[in-house]
Amino acid sequence: METQGKVITCKAAVAWGAGEALVMEDVKVDPPQRLEVRLRILFTSICHTDLSAWKGENEAQQAYPRILGHEAAGIVESVGEGVEEMKAGDHVLPIFTGECGECRVCKRDGANLCERFRVDPMKKVMVSDGKTRFFTSKDNKPIFHFLNTSTFSEYTVIDSACVLKVDPLFPLEKISLLSCGVSTGVGAAWNVANIQPSSTVAIFGLGAVGLAVAEGARARGASKVIGIDVNPDKFQLGREAGISEFINPKESDKAVHERVREITEGGVEYSFECAGSIEALREAFLSTNSGMGVTVLLGVHASPQLLPIHPMELFQGRSITASVFGGFKPKTQLPFFITQCLQGLVNLDLYISHQLPFHDINEAIQLLNQGKALRCLLRL
Repeated sequence: METQGKVITCKAAVAWGAGEALVMEDVKVDPPQRLEVRLRILFTSICHTDLSAWKGENEAQQAYPRILGHEAAGIVESVGEGVEEMKAGDHVLPIFTGECGECRVCKRDGANLCERFRVDPMKKVMVSDGKTRFFTSKDNKPIFHFLNTSTFSEYTVIDSACVLKVDPLFPLEKISLLSCGVSTGVGAAWNVANIQPSSTVAIFGLGAVGLAVAEGARARGASKVIGIDVNPDKFQLGREAGISEFINPKESDKAVHERVREITEGGVEYSFECAGSIEALREAFLSTNSGMGVTVLLGVHASPQLLPIHPMELFQGRSITASVFGGFKPKTQLPFFITQCLQGLVNLDLYISHQLPFHDINEAIQLLNQGKALRCLLRL
């Protein structure tokens, strides 16, 4: 290709400050270095991790200018030295947490946070040389990276360990959702909680991740799935995802965990906190059955508050854990899950609530921020 080995100038939505509108501008994207891949992004969307970073909720993560974005799909434009598993023209998913295949974590079953390429909200530059691949077009100032991916740009450079080659027959606009939200939710139900048939489940927060947990629970044969959210507009989508009962915390003075324990005669076997709320996490924990309850943390928590649990409460037979990317190893386990989704195990159409052109990205941010969208698919 004519662009291989050359700097590319393209459009990107650049964050210049916390909570400020992203600025659509020309940026320069350097060629990929050793074990890196330069992608042409075709579809991207905004999830709550992007939203939290856009708001600047965690001051330690703030770095400007920066290109956000991590849920996407695209095509390889060029590869750097040493990249053998993909080539220009391949269809791919960028994955925010990588898999080198060589470290002790990658070699261990049940672990998915690669020692070298794991998700790192503080990361601003490339692993190989500590430098950025983005620069402003006008004055050549560096622009920082985000979550290994930076997909709010027509072109981006990513470590090859964070790029998954997919079948070119797969619809990229749909499987882009599997680079974060849907995989995170379904995987939490399957790989982390390991939901058993006929069990009961409570899900706190019915965004894309929460609904994906519900679909994962249904696929595993859960007998009752309870959805908790303050937005009743989400309940219809919840029914489509397999949720059988709903609780709106605003509609009763009784604590949510008390209502869940009444419905299930003692508490659910599994609860999932997908709201990024300390209060919801506490309620999720107390909603589980004393003796065998498992709570899985999925929400993005920008608050400096610590876990709202006394150590002695863990002696009551309840446990709590967290999930990153649903426990999936991105390169070795995700391909089979993608095939399962496209065979109908998960309804990917459920999650695409809006579609907009890339230049309307600020509208997409506001739709998610106002709770009016699950995923707004942006076409680049």
